[in-house]
Amino acid sequence: MKTNMRDEQVWLAVGSLVILASAAVAAILVYAKGVVVPFVLAIFVTVMISPILDFQVVRWKFPRAAAVATTLLLVFAILGVMGLLLYAAVPSIGTPEAADPDQQFSSGFDSMLENSLTTLRAWGIDLDQTAVEAELEGLIAEMQQKAIYIATQTAGTVKSLLSQGFLIVIFVIFLLAGRDSHVVRTGIYAEIEAKIRTYITTKFVLSGVTGILVWAVLASFGLKMAALFGMMAFLLNFIPSIGSVIATLLPLPVALGQFGNPLDVWAILGVLLIPGVIQVTVGNVIEPKIMGQGLQLHPVTILLALAVWGLLWGAIGMLLSVPITATIRIILMRFETTRPLGNLLAGELSTTGPPATAT
Repeated sequence: MKTNMRDEQVWLAVGSLVILASAAVAAILVYAKGVVVPFVLAIFVTVMISPILDFQVVRWKFPRAAAVATTLLLVFAILGVMGLLLYAAVPSIGTPEAADPDQQFSSGFDSMLENSLTTLRAWGIDLDQTAVEAELEGLIAEMQQKAIYIATQTAGTVKSLLSQGFLIVIFVIFLLAGRDSHVVRTGIYAEIEAKIRTYITTKFVLSGVTGILVWAVLASFGLKMAALFGMMAFLLNFIPSIGSVIATLLPLPVALGQFGNPLDVWAILGVLLIPGVIQVTVGNVIEPKIMGQGLQLHPVTILLALAVWGLLWGAIGMLLSVPITATIRIILMRFETTRPLGNLLAGELSTTGPPATAT
């Protein structure tokens, strides 16, 4: 009995120390995020592009400096193409048709309101138009405030990434320069590298397919700024769970303003439902089949990781939450003492606890 109590006290002390250590690490990550975030981003970039470097050094016998330079040039070319696509999508906001979005939204919504009230009166339902207009004006004002807030946060995230870009490049150069391409990697490092590379590659390809399909659907309905919403669907798809929801709802204000006729309700529903079905199909059907067991993280674990890393590092933390949590789980599974925690992250509730001694 005394032995059991002593074991429980030991586990309680260890658990308390783990909680305190986790809080201390979280405080350090927040305080030093100006350096830690670029370094973590550089690590993931290096994991993705290192096979290109290894191929040049091993197969083509390139000097390491030349291989690093060509690898970075290829990465910059890909980023340049993505930047051009984003640049081509964004100017659609400044076209004459969308020069005054507030007026367009108000005009379309007023037209829809007037026609809807007329239809309701024909059915014997009489509503106070002034009261309805007041409620809608308040709703429109609230939507505008939310849109301004989201735009401000997005601009701040992009500015932060651009300001940290030089530091990320420096870290990547040194990580690539210190890599031995002739070494066959095994063990925990190889497992982390393989899983993270598979996840990011799969996410990138499927996000691209999702963005193209969303753009095609919105363009088929004639929705303005369809290219921009397709690009946003591609970018937001990297944020687990909530990213696809935001991407689905983003076209709603434009659809309400553009399709002002009540008969166009099917167009509004199509703009919302079809991209939503695409997001669900790609995220919940196609992606699991391609990735197989994948990162072995329970959906609840992903949501909690999204909240925790988003609280620590903001939008960038949300982007990195899944691969970071998967890396932590792989490390936990390597040690017998921490393996139950790794199983817990995968949603496997183990019934085994601390070793008990018979009395």
